[in-house]
Formats: sequence, C-alpha cells, structure tokens
Amino acid sequence: MYLSRRKLLLTLPAVLFASQAAAQRIPLSEISRYFNGFSTAQGDFTQINPDGTISTGRIYMRRPGRVRFEYDPPDRSLVMAGGGQVAIFDARSNQGPNQYPLRQTPLNLILESNVDFSNRRMVVGHTDDGTTTSVVAQDPDNPQYGSIRLVFSANPTELRQWVIRDDSGAETTVILGNMTFGGELAARLFNITAEMDARRR
Repeated sequence: MYLSRRKLLLTLPAVLFASQAAAQRIPLSEISRYFNGFSTAQGDFTQINPDGTISTGRIYMRRPGRVRFEYDPPDRSLVMAGGGQVAIFDARSNQGPNQYPLRQTPLNLILESNVDFSNRRMVVGHTDDGTTTSVVAQDPDNPQYGSIRLVFSANPTELRQWVIRDDSGAETTVILGNMTFGGELAARLFNITAEMDARRR
C-alpha cells in the first residue's frame, strides 16, 4: 500500500473539469445542499498520488460516515470507513488493516449527517476560476488533521474532484468520474470486521 493511500483519508495541480460557459461562484449554502441531498453514491475515480503515480478504482459513499475506495486489479488494496473508524488494507501485507478514527480525517467533514459549510468555521477558502468553484475546509479545532479542497462545476452543482493536503504539504488528488446517486448499497461494503474476515479466507 502506498503511503499516499493513507493520506487520502488522513488529510482527503489537478485536472479540472471545465464547463463551456463561465460559471459564477457556487454559494456555500448550495454546496451544503448538494451533500445533504443524497445518502448513497458511487462512481469511478482516478487518484494522482504525491509522487505522481496514478491509481484508479471505484468509490462507494453511504452518508453519514461511510465510504469505500476499491482499487482496480491487480491491486487488492482497500480504504474504507464505517462505524466511526477508517481502515486501510494493504494488499502487500498479511497483517490486519491500519485503523484510526474517521473524525481525524477531512473526509469526515463531508460524511457528516448534516453538512453545513455556511455556518461553520471549517471553511478557510472559497474561490472560483470562472469555470469551477473551490472550497477549502479543515477541522477548525484540529487543523493538524489536514485539509480538503473540493472542486465543483455548476448548473447543476456537481463535485468533480478533491485534493487532500497533509501536514507536510503533500497533496493527493481524487478525480471523480460520472457519479450515480441513490439506490441501496449493502452494509457489508462498509463493515471493517467483515472485510477482515473475508481476507483471512
């Protein structure tokens, strides 16, 4: 497992998805509405690691508090969050996963049951470049956990990518493919204990 996989959740110059027409800055209230408007989502992703290497895979989200990053074969590595914990399964290790609290990661900010960017001190940046809107957020009480920069396109509001910066300044970019929303996602996808048992077989 690359260390950058841990940075993906410890701390969530990227390719931007530009629209043909210039867009105004998306309000923080609308960005909050976007996250609160779905409970499940899934889609493909491309990850640009701090060392420039590229990984691909599939992401599953089930708000609140659950996410799963499956990396494409032959890589059997996995990052998942459930039950308030994050687990990183290293495909090259025969040991159990590394685990730590989800609240210590910037992704916790968008996995909460009620996301509210407009009324919290967590937003430290809110900009646009004429085609996309970026929001930089961090835990206001624990900035050492790192930050996440979320990049959105408008009309309709869509999350296109995020960039995670850790406490050393290293960045990991996750670019999202076409996401689908709604539908059932099995609880087992986010069950760390079940995944551990399956990998022992």
